[in-house]
Amino acid sequence: MSAESASHGSLSHLPLTHLDEHGAAHMVDVSEKDDTLREATARGRISMAPETLNLIESGTAAKGSVLGVAQLAGIMAAKQTGTLIPLCHPLPLTGVDVSFAVDRASASVEIEATARTVGKTGVEMEAMVAVSVAALTIYDMCKAVDRAMIIGGVRLVHKSGGKSGEFVRGKE
Repeated sequence: MSAESASHGSLSHLPLTHLDEHGAAHMVDVSEKDDTLREATARGRISMAPETLNLIESGTAAKGSVLGVAQLAGIMAAKQTGTLIPLCHPLPLTGVDVSFAVDRASASVEIEATARTVGKTGVEMEAMVAVSVAALTIYDMCKAVDRAMIIGGVRLVHKSGGKSGEFVRGKE
């Protein structure tokens, strides 16, 4: 994928695959596609007060290990993507990894999720759902002390496998 299309350049010529010729929503038929190894990585961030980040890092949040629970929530959410997003195919995931990087300078946590499968369609949505739910879990566990937290920047950073090949987001 070119840098232009990755940055929302000239995408108007591409069809929306979840709409039929009459504009009605439909689930894409992937019956004829080959099974291939597919992997996608997404990232997002939750920003907070420095004191909230200290609670998370110290493990002294009232509800327990915030990042441990958020990691589990992200993995579980990836497995439920087909039931959450109406036109997503339910996929047999072969792996999901969720990790966190604490950024003290910006009082935030960067969340990264990678989903894998061997199948007929990609796992971009599973990776992005994992990031989103992990961030929401952090918010839920810390909202008693910081309701001003901000979740944002959920994006696909890499995908491989399938007919469309590899996508790598440019410099962030």
